[in-house]
Amino acid sequence: MRILTIEGLSDLLSTPKKIAIIPHQNPDGDALGSCLGLQLLLSNAGHHAQVIAPNPFPHFLAWLPKSEDILIAEDQLESCKSAINQADLIATLDFNHLSRCGVLEPLISEATQPILMVDHHISPADYATYMFSDTSASSTSEMIYHLANYIGLETHINADIATCLYTGILTDTGSFKYPNAGSETLRIAANLVDSGADKTKINALISEQGSLSRLKLMGRCLDSLEFLEEYHTVYMCITENDKIASNFQKGDSEGFVNFGLSLKGCCFSVIFIENSEDQSIKLSLRSTGDFDVNQFARDHFNGGGHKNAAGGKINTSIEQAVALLTSLLPHYKESLKTNATIYEN
Repeated sequence: MRILTIEGLSDLLSTPKKIAIIPHQNPDGDALGSCLGLQLLLSNAGHHAQVIAPNPFPHFLAWLPKSEDILIAEDQLESCKSAINQADLIATLDFNHLSRCGVLEPLISEATQPILMVDHHISPADYATYMFSDTSASSTSEMIYHLANYIGLETHINADIATCLYTGILTDTGSFKYPNAGSETLRIAANLVDSGADKTKINALISEQGSLSRLKLMGRCLDSLEFLEEYHTVYMCITENDKIASNFQKGDSEGFVNFGLSLKGCCFSVIFIENSEDQSIKLSLRSTGDFDVNQFARDHFNGGGHKNAAGGKINTSIEQAVALLTSLLPHYKESLKTNATIYEN
């Protein structure tokens, strides 16, 4: 589904404006890539744009152009309040409900300025003045590329912008492995490479330059792997003890959930991550074929996302969360079996 209601946005941006750009809490590669790409795009067009993140982003993304200028609300709340209050436009990227922006939610919900939403998740909330919602898009970074064309700023795309947007697309498509990376996505990626994105360097910085803490955590995570062959499902667990033993850093577990899908016969992978701060269990879910993890997460784990990639959260012990998952699988047995055979010869 695609919603494009940006009439008047070009007129608003016809003169220099102050713009606050907001990613979701715990920003990932697409959230940061799209926000920084838009910031640089608007800055090149003569605007003053500032990215304001609810909380810190993973260290493995700290090389992105202008990431050092991001304001972090958890650490610099007064500066963030000031930047939002002074903005002529607030842009919310890679989320479509204000509950996703953490400590910034009350500031944005009470704002009187126009709001631009650019996002590719389903069921967008009705809070934005201008909306670009496309659930078929691979990523919000891909959508920023389209937005640049819609508002006449495509000529401002340079190597730094291309790097940010390519990074967002790369991370949200699993390095172009997921079904959401169609021919249009590949064409846009090629155009970004032509504009200066160094695909070899970006891939190395994202996936080949891991920290020691990430590698140690990976080992503990894989050691917990359980394959429920009857249900074509893998689950893994990361406990607080695992985090302590590996000297966990924010972002270290990024992408671990995908390991399960590399196992022959698996079409559904889940990772449970213990969070002692709020006594909750965070889940990441991935699938292949038509097994809808978005609906699964919505129905059972207070979450959602995309058809083949979703997240959730539950306030139980990790053992109880695993028990809930295993109790649900018999109800999905036929669907899981069908989707597990899609890629068989």
